[in-house]
Amino acid sequence: MSANSTRLRALALYKELHRLGRDYPDPNYDFLGKLRRMYEKNRHLKDPEEIEKALKLGEYIKNETLALYSLRKYRHLKRVYDPAPLPKPPL
Repeated sequence: MSANSTRLRALALYKELHRLGRDYPDPNYDFLGKLRRMYEKNRHLKDPEEIEKALKLGEYIKNETLALYSLRKYRHLKRVYDPAPLPKPPL
């Protein structure tokens, strides 16, 4: 894989993570700051295997963040549309 295509993959992943980070539910967790620091920390990587490992970690973080958002959406919909629990009948 060429260096240019790896760079483009890294930039695309950064953009996706940045978009996801805008809506991160916990305002005290500095998602965008941590994202930037992670990319700055790995900017010196030259070994293709290390770069691939870092990109896989970024993909994992993206998938976990998407799962977090889906769970949050599911919980909200359940809370809104789930009828109030019925009282248990006496035995």
